[in-house]
Amino acid sequence: MRVALVTGSAKGIGRAILLALAKEGFNVAVHYRTSEGLAEATRQEAEALGVKAIKVRADLTREEEVAGLVEEVRYHLGGIGVLVNNVGDYLYKPIEEVRLEEWRWIMDTNLTATFLLTQRVLPLMVAQGYGRIVNLGYAGATNPIARPHITPYAIAKMGVVLYTKAIAKRFAQAGITANVVAPGVAENSVSKPLQEIPMGRLALLEEVARAVLFFVREPYLTGQVLEVAGGWNL
Repeated sequence: MRVALVTGSAKGIGRAILLALAKEGFNVAVHYRTSEGLAEATRQEAEALGVKAIKVRADLTREEEVAGLVEEVRYHLGGIGVLVNNVGDYLYKPIEEVRLEEWRWIMDTNLTATFLLTQRVLPLMVAQGYGRIVNLGYAGATNPIARPHITPYAIAKMGVVLYTKAIAKRFAQAGITANVVAPGVAENSVSKPLQEIPMGRLALLEEVARAVLFFVREPYLTGQVLEVAGGWNL
């Protein structure tokens, strides 16, 4: 199925991933929640590459909107062969200052959104005997050390890794792979501790997108975490 849905693809890493998939010949669905203008611009860029492109709005923390998103993509593009769960807000704040609503929002946008959309798409992939699921983590998520300023985010991303591995094992014989691309400090990151990166530079968005394409192309790789981080967190 040459159809890809990339969440949060109006801008940033999601946009780079979506355009990379469009260049590979995938019809694409640009998902957004608030950035409609940017989503339309990304849709037009993708369409200019010679593929069919639509834009779809949904709050991925709401189950009914997730269901509507999947149905709209199926209606306009015919199915979903590649799902990239890129959505996930970031919070940099001392753990003792985190409010309950902030905790819930970070968990919901990073982990619950990934869960809800993947659970909705999986039956479609099983039915067609093909699927590529790539979830976005972050470099260091598999190393359970104290991260007092990004604790909710770190917990959520570690959850994404564990969820991905469970999907990978459960559906290994169904033609479906599930993997994690874990960016480090990218050119659009909120904080940019350049001095902590052995390679001495930020990750380009295109480099993250190429890592996603790597997993999309490879049928025998599943349950893996690929860090795109220039040695950060080693």
